Amino acid sequence: MITQLVDAMVSLTALMEEESERLSRTPYIPELGEIANAKLRLAGKIEAEIARMKREHPEDWLETLALEDRTCLAEASQALRDASLVNSRILSRQIELSADMMAAIAAEAQRLTGSRSTTYGACGGIAGLDAPAPISINARL
Repeated sequence: MITQLVDAMVSLTALMEEESERLSRTPYIPELGEIANAKLRLAGKIEAEIARMKREHPEDWLETLALEDRTCLAEASQALRDASLVNSRILSRQIELSADMMAAIAAEAQRLTGSRSTTYGACGGIAGLDAPAPISINARL
């Protein structure tokens, strides 16, 4: 009864563990977009399976499961939660590092280009403006 749900949870867990392991070795993974899309599809499948179970068993569908199925679902849920926590921490750190790197690159480009401008106001005051330096990223790195 819950085979498809558990299979999707196990697949998502394995995918998150692989992604976490690869991101911990290197910050750049060319197929990161494909991994993210696969994670979205699996999460959607899990959500659809739970919705189907709720439709088929309007009462508490978890209570209708056999003990073996309930144990299997609990183990898959625990493994998915653990993998999600690790994956979330690694992805958050990667995003922070990317933002820090982009800020440092922008600050250095602005320093090198000297893109600060000064204008006189109507009352004779001087206003300074730090215009952002143009930055281009080579996606192939």
